[in-house]
Amino acid sequence: MEKEFFQKIWEKQQRMDVVPPNEEIAGWANDLICLLYPEHSRCLFRSLQEIEENFYRLKNRLIQILNATKACHKADNPGIAEAFFAQVPALYETLNTDVEAIVMGDPAAKSHFEVIRAYPGFQAIAFYRIAHALLKLDVPLIPRILTEYAHSHTGIDIHPGAEIDEYFFIDHGTGIVIGETARIGKYVKLYQGATLGALSVDKSMASMKRHPTVEDHVVIYSGATILGGETVIGHHSIIGGNVWLTRSVPPCSIVYHTPEITVEEGTIQL
Repeated sequence: MEKEFFQKIWEKQQRMDVVPPNEEIAGWANDLICLLYPEHSRCLFRSLQEIEENFYRLKNRLIQILNATKACHKADNPGIAEAFFAQVPALYETLNTDVEAIVMGDPAAKSHFEVIRAYPGFQAIAFYRIAHALLKLDVPLIPRILTEYAHSHTGIDIHPGAEIDEYFFIDHGTGIVIGETARIGKYVKLYQGATLGALSVDKSMASMKRHPTVEDHVVIYSGATILGGETVIGHHSIIGGNVWLTRSVPPCSIVYHTPEITVEEGTIQL
């Protein structure tokens, strides 16, 4: 290889925005989830003081991550960490509603422990809610690293900018995509392969609402694709599997796809 190539790589390194490794950032979030939910961890604390000390330790780790992120150098990182952890009790209560929604909505779920420990939907939602809280505090880059980490481990892609209310239920989950400007109400159920996406991916639309609004008590079955920032799914509606939808539907609607399937019985000669 020629020296010009080495020079190009070296110059790129000098311009690089420094940020801690993704594993370190995701490890902090995972440790927070394990502290909130001992079902997710083998570590059980022996006293109230130990729990309190671990919350302070996680707060200090967040400050260190922010301080080590070039894009956060001019921010009040201790203030951001303080504001985030002030929200943790409310975040915990919201996550509890998500666990309850999965337990009540999935006949296969045997217990809260099983959902917290084994369900990819809960893991993806937990990482999303942490990332969303950080994004609301104007933390750059780190929220997206968190949700993409969860995406790589669960197959569930939730942008941290999406607004998702309580009692959110993801079943199976693989292939779900929820875009940046999506709005999801209470008691919504999403099944595998569902997409809340944009009609256009033109860069000029970056500041616009590009993704759908889903009102309360909506069920969206597997493979359904709902597109567009002006698309609103009215409350208590059911969107069937493999539906392609680019317009709003009123409350209490049923939207379904009618496939043409032909079964020719007994036509193969053995």
